[in-house]
Amino acid sequence: MLTALDVDRLSDQFAVEFEDRGVVKGDRVAVYLQNIPYHPLVLLALWKLGAIGVLVNPMYRGSELRRLIDDSGAIGIVAGRRSLAETRAALEDSSVRWVLSASDTAFQTRDDPRVFDGLPPAETSPDGDLEAVAASASRPRLRAIELTGDDTAFLTYTSGTTGPPKGAMNSHRNVLHAIDNFSEWIGLGQKDVVLAIAPMFHITGMVINAGIALLGGATLVLTARYHAEVVADAFKEHGVTFTIGSITAFNAFFALPQVDESYFRSVRLLYSGGAPIAPSTISRFQERFGHYLHNVWGMTETTAGGIAVPAGAVAPVDPRSGSLSIGMAMQNVTVRIIDESGADVPAGEEGELEFSAPQVISGYWGNPEATASTFPDGRLRTGDVAVKDEDGWIFLVDRLKDLINASGFKVWPREVEDALYEHPAVFEAAVVGEPDEYRGETVVAYVSLNPGHLVGPEELIAFTKERLAAYKYPRRVRIVDALPKTVTGKIRRAELRSSSVGGKDAS
Repeated sequence: MLTALDVDRLSDQFAVEFEDRGVVKGDRVAVYLQNIPYHPLVLLALWKLGAIGVLVNPMYRGSELRRLIDDSGAIGIVAGRRSLAETRAALEDSSVRWVLSASDTAFQTRDDPRVFDGLPPAETSPDGDLEAVAASASRPRLRAIELTGDDTAFLTYTSGTTGPPKGAMNSHRNVLHAIDNFSEWIGLGQKDVVLAIAPMFHITGMVINAGIALLGGATLVLTARYHAEVVADAFKEHGVTFTIGSITAFNAFFALPQVDESYFRSVRLLYSGGAPIAPSTISRFQERFGHYLHNVWGMTETTAGGIAVPAGAVAPVDPRSGSLSIGMAMQNVTVRIIDESGADVPAGEEGELEFSAPQVISGYWGNPEATASTFPDGRLRTGDVAVKDEDGWIFLVDRLKDLINASGFKVWPREVEDALYEHPAVFEAAVVGEPDEYRGETVVAYVSLNPGHLVGPEELIAFTKERLAAYKYPRRVRIVDALPKTVTGKIRRAELRSSSVGGKDAS
């Protein structure tokens, strides 16, 4: 457990350690850690030097890790002790000059075996370990560093659902605006207890979990790797008042029979983002656990959330598509729904969601072509198809690239997925278009089932046929054990389109 004074002292000590290793303003240093206290401490230390953190998914291995290091040109890396040997092997002959190790269990109130058992043995790096630095009793003096809002705070890499990951340059101005804006939106105070469910290598975890707590003076609770039972216990043990996580993380509680409303008595607000949520899922969660899940939308490029359901409000459902609203534009945010020419479309009509705010990044690291196409005149063209009604509620229809063209008719996967979620047996669903000689493309659904439920593809096809237009319902349904996802809970539709998942099929 750390006080604010501890955080300041330790980040000072780490900053001096990095400075002694040659880190100067503008250098990149990779942070390759789980949700442990060292993660924010290392970032704060880098900022005190004017350096740039490179947020790396701790589940990346080998070439995945090396790709981000080579792209960013990181000169050093802080890695968990349990991944040390593999990390050093992957980064041989790279730009990395040193590897510092960090303990998963330092500063914890308890070392829960459900999180740490079965993992590789821990070892310290020959280059140095942060525990020794933290144990130093000295209070080092740092040289003053001049920073502006335009200086890059960290690089966060896009999830790669539509191509290779790109390094978003999140500036200090981007980060501070996003933190202030969301804190105001939810009324965050110093008495709040924020649980970091979302991983801190991801923009949501870094900004809307860790960032708002550290800047707002609230208490931050970390549980290392996500483990549903451990996270549920943390709600009760620490009196959590707020968190935001993917719907996958919240859905995991349904498989725990012991978890009920009593676990969430201290909660003031829950938010979920990163993946679409079916209205039926929101209802099921509220019925069992006593809390409404507020929708929030954001991207790596928007430095986390910028559209959200107001605290205490209930999101409407679009009567035409059945999709749940992602919320309204937050204060200090401008959202337009535009056509192909960039002109605003009338309220209630589909168009591309365009986002403008001080939290929009200036571009991608070393990628001027992608920057120019994604940020015309500094505005973010999201690639999301959306509708905004006359009251300002925004409904996300789907990704432009996921549109299915079946016999000349447009089919948005989201609408079909929401229909499938109405079936009590369906746990998760993803819909894609696959080549078809007759229709050009045909609608195919991949479905995983709730524990204890059995249902065949034919029944699910018939179920959706009753709820959707004739050209929309899936002609094929494949029952799978689990859907492929990114580490942040987004379903990989591209992987499904490659038909590599298998499963029971009916057509």
